[in-house]
Amino acid sequence: MKRQKVKAGALQLTMFIVVVVAVLLAAFIILVHTHKQFKIKTDFVLETIENANKGISYVLQNDIRQNDTLQINQQDEDYKTVKVHRDYWGLFEKATAMSRIKTHTFIKTALIGARQPRPEGIALYVEDQNKPLVVVGNTKIQGLAHIPKQGVRTGNISGHSYYGSQLIYGTTRTSAEFPEISKATQEQINTIQDNIDQIEPSQFLDLGKTKKQQNSFLNPLQVLYSSRDITLSDISLTGHILVQSRTKITVEAPSDLKDVVLVAPIIEIKNNTKGTFQAIATKEIIIGEHCRLDYPSAFVLNEEEDNKNPTENTGHAKETPAIKIGKGSTVKGAIVYLGTTKNHRAQVFIDETVTVTGEIYCNRNLELLGTVHGSVFTSNFVANQSGSSYQNHLYNGSITIEALPREYIGLTLENQKKGVLKWLY
Repeated sequence: MKRQKVKAGALQLTMFIVVVVAVLLAAFIILVHTHKQFKIKTDFVLETIENANKGISYVLQNDIRQNDTLQINQQDEDYKTVKVHRDYWGLFEKATAMSRIKTHTFIKTALIGARQPRPEGIALYVEDQNKPLVVVGNTKIQGLAHIPKQGVRTGNISGHSYYGSQLIYGTTRTSAEFPEISKATQEQINTIQDNIDQIEPSQFLDLGKTKKQQNSFLNPLQVLYSSRDITLSDISLTGHILVQSRTKITVEAPSDLKDVVLVAPIIEIKNNTKGTFQAIATKEIIIGEHCRLDYPSAFVLNEEEDNKNPTENTGHAKETPAIKIGKGSTVKGAIVYLGTTKNHRAQVFIDETVTVTGEIYCNRNLELLGTVHGSVFTSNFVANQSGSSYQNHLYNGSITIEALPREYIGLTLENQKKGVLKWLY
């Protein structure tokens, strides 16, 4: 048999093909391995995020002590952990969930409030003070209304009678026990001004260096504090920042406030101010004309002890603590008055052409001349017209629950379901 000689070039070509195939196979194996590792890491990241969401859901459905951190049992491998922390930011609860799987960590923070009952939310709740609710002028109440057992009737003020075709445009029920704000929220309101004593020196801000401050809610609280008056003018504050004065805070229109909390005995918001913030006072909150305060803003007046005995020491009546909102302003969020002063003045005054989208909670006297897209809870209405004070009279006020967005989450009353009001950053 005659042998054929193989040329050297052919052998080199064969070796080259073998090497190329080997390289391709190695590259394919590496690609498959890399893809598998990437999928594992991606799954870990997605699971870490999902566990953080479960942590927030746990806080919504369970009672956790304020300022307490709790580790949730995952019933899984030891390398997976979820810790949740609950505290407050102004009027609202703040929940933080930290999820960890091996080296992957994800933190989620949410502002928490209460959901409006659906399908029929409460438009109006008037405490039973043994007197009827009197509607006058262009008043309109649309939705479920809890009214005193004496019912609702029409009245007349300065020649103006009631112009509606129905007394209540919706279902009526007899008022029972006046709804209460949750105990935890009341405790937060009562103690918030004393929290300044727990602040470390490193947390205080110096606005002399810059007029613009931002602070993530994942960072420690930053505080702008003074024992004297504070005026916020041409300044930008965003995030986890507390502004507190022992006397008064004034917010002027050029300022830009987002998600911050103001605490002082007196808080005044000048005309044309825009922003999203919370204000908690003990004596007075004045919101000027044509202000735009977006969701989720909150304005809370918690009457201090000095005002609870209006003639103590001096024998003269003290100034009535009050929340006043000027014409043309819009407020999206909660307005809350908590006090015990008894007189015929308005502790909450909502002027004409004011629109409140959210809730008004007043356990004293409310004078409503504007419009509420949402809910009103009050012990008594008052109408001060032509030099006279008309008790439990609603004059030209409008309350419509249907105009409140279904996604709205706000003030937490006792025994209400909670929801995420806003995701923080």
